[in-house]
Amino acid sequence: MFLASPDQPTLEDFGHDVWWIVLIKIVGIFAVLVFMTLFAIVFERKVVARMQQRIGPNRVGPRGYLQSLADGLKLAFKEDIMPALADKPVYFLAPVIATIPAFLAFSVIPLGPTVSIFGERTPLQLTDAPIGVLIVLACSAMGVYGIVLAGWASGSTYPLLGGLRSAAQMVSYEIAMGLSIVAVFLYAGTMSTSEIVAAQADGNQLSFFGWEFTGPSWYAILLPVSFVIYVIAVVGETNRAPFDLPEAESELVGGFHTEYSSLKFALFFLAEYVNMVTVSALAATLFLGGWRAPWPISIWDGANTGWWPLLWFFLKVVVALFVFIWLRGTLPRLRYDQFMRFGWKVLVPTALLWILVVATMRTVSREAELSTGEVALYVGVPLAAVVLGGLLIASRAANRDTRLMAEQASAGAVHATDPEPDILPPAGPRRRITGGPSRAEGGFPVPPMDLKVPPSPRLRRQQVSTDGTVVGTGRRGATSTVLDPATAPNTTKENGDV
Repeated sequence: MFLASPDQPTLEDFGHDVWWIVLIKIVGIFAVLVFMTLFAIVFERKVVARMQQRIGPNRVGPRGYLQSLADGLKLAFKEDIMPALADKPVYFLAPVIATIPAFLAFSVIPLGPTVSIFGERTPLQLTDAPIGVLIVLACSAMGVYGIVLAGWASGSTYPLLGGLRSAAQMVSYEIAMGLSIVAVFLYAGTMSTSEIVAAQADGNQLSFFGWEFTGPSWYAILLPVSFVIYVIAVVGETNRAPFDLPEAESELVGGFHTEYSSLKFALFFLAEYVNMVTVSALAATLFLGGWRAPWPISIWDGANTGWWPLLWFFLKVVVALFVFIWLRGTLPRLRYDQFMRFGWKVLVPTALLWILVVATMRTVSREAELSTGEVALYVGVPLAAVVLGGLLIASRAANRDTRLMAEQASAGAVHATDPEPDILPPAGPRRRITGGPSRAEGGFPVPPMDLKVPPSPRLRRQQVSTDGTVVGTGRRGATSTVLDPATAPNTTKENGDV
């Protein structure tokens, strides 16, 4: 019934399937994404529990692996609360707008070679296009509209701040993510996902001091800088820790979905994890050889035939999901200004510089008649080491400067802060401190570097007599006093009130 073919799919193989094959693929992709979401949730809880020396969920199902399914049923039966100030049509549509593009992006991800299903030969991929990778980027970027609309339509402050943060985060890190993939386009010569997998099929023959060997074919090894930038950028794009600023619990309660409950909240949760699965699958496609078996499994002749490629592909996706969970369990959340500064001043310039390096390598390869592997070995690897080393040195220097400034500020050696005045005006706007550190270091709103807050008016304590009778309500700029009973004004007490 299910016969496999080792054929590598090409663009000409798409668009010829009968309708029921297309329907099977659509239902299959939906089922795979829902299953991977349920798996990712319980996998994350198990891994984080292991990192924290806890047991984790262990009650629902075998060893607790059905916990995410129980959580979904719980959300389905919870009360659906509508905020009084919400814009109802947009409030209802926002979770749908965030979820649908997450499913659409997976339609161009290749899962395996051409196979035969009920006698029909078809690729294990719903569709492909000459600009297949751009389709994934466009669909993943559309999800931010649902987040922004959810924050705006909730009629609350915290969701609005979370939506605005998400928009700024998407603009900043989508650029770095797109630039990191440009180097893959230059090497593969195409933007089709199936053809990028085919370009990583065979390694390049290399000669190193007379030693002949087959070099690596994965772009994660040939283009390490692109791979590192992509990994960092997708963590920021999916709003995962340590870049989960749009839904920072310690700052914004729940962020953009603070006012959501029941199934609408579940849709946001589903969209987040589907996005994680999609960007992990895209990482496997662009940098880890796609559905092809890794070495040394690839030595086996049947590793890339039949239905085995599905196993290799999803193993790579699970490894990528583990990286997301690992980062969440080990790194603290970045401050907003640190996050934006890192995206614009580190990732984007590094990606642009790396594109220039890769373009130079491709030109040298063509002019000097060298193979891609030889250029990558003799030029790309040393340059990648230099770029990554420069990033490490710059990061450590920036951290050292920040630490020194904080230490000097705490000792009072950076800025002379004005002493707090004894008496402030009883009314009117609060004075702006002329001295002291800037409240917007680097153009971003940050806490004071000296960890001191501006002076604020204080109420003096109520005037009381020696027998404890309250004789005043206090006023600004004065100190509390204790009056003699003979000079204290008359007071009247009724039911214990003064």
